Order: sequence, then C-alpha cells, then structure tokens
Amino acid sequence: MKAVGEKQIRSSFVNCSKGEAGRLPLPRDLAERPWDELDFLGWRDGSAPDRSYLVTERDGVLTGVTLRFATGSRGFTQRSMCALCLTTHPASGVALMTARKAGAAGREGNSVGLYICTDLDCSLYVRGRKRPAPGGRFEETLTVEQQIERLTRRLDGFLDTLYA
Repeated sequence: MKAVGEKQIRSSFVNCSKGEAGRLPLPRDLAERPWDELDFLGWRDGSAPDRSYLVTERDGVLTGVTLRFATGSRGFTQRSMCALCLTTHPASGVALMTARKAGAAGREGNSVGLYICTDLDCSLYVRGRKRPAPGGRFEETLTVEQQIERLTRRLDGFLDTLYA
C-alpha cells in the first residue's frame, strides 16, 4: 500500500457521512507505518473501544470503512480464526466486525460482518513481521505472495458486500 495522508483517509470512507469521517480519530503514527508491508491501513479508536477503521486501495482508489465490534470477554477461551489472514488468536484476538453498508442500504441500518484480527495487523501476520501467540499461524504450502493475494481477495470480497 502507498503511504496516505489525513485528507486522503478522511475522503475515502464509503459507509459514513463526511461529517463523521471528519471527526473520526486517525492514527498518530502514520509516518512510521510500514506502508510497503501493508495491504490495508487498520486502526482502533482509542476513545471508543467498539470502533475500528480500515482503509485500502482498490483499483487505484482508496476505500475506507468504519467497523464496529462487541468488546469484552466472550466467556470462553477457545481460539478464533481471522477470515482475512487465517491467523488464530485467543478469544479476544478475533472479533466479528460489522460495517454499515454503503448508500441507502446503510442508512436503513443494513450491515455486513466478518471475523477479523482485533489489532487489524493481518498484513504483518501474513508476512511474518508480527507473531501471534504460539500456534497462531499454520504452516502453509502457499507462498507469502499467494497468502497476500488471498488476503486482498478476501478483503475485496468483504468490501464488495458493502455495495450489494
């Protein structure tokens, strides 16, 4: 992913109003992000623990989405798997994140969801730059490039559902 700035990020959101996009908190470390190793920029809202944001480039255009998820313990300790990077985490490391649909469907309250790593570091897990808890990544026969392609294909599929 190419490095992006505040104005680009704020104008990329497809499932919230311009006013909401203008008020959402951005990561303070944009300049330090490993842009060449990211398939998407993802961050959590420090002031609202149930909110996260994701921005990615699709066909040369930035697409940003606001995400919500249930916080707190799910009451059990089994592991869950991220649908994007296929990394497994203890119970709180993966959450069902929902995104309001774009356009009229979203204004009517329709949303779609996907189980995603709560730290939104899928790109780093796939590349081996960040390690999950022991047993969090399975040995795969796919190359890293193929795993990256799978991650971006799954993310594109999820984003496509915002418009369906």
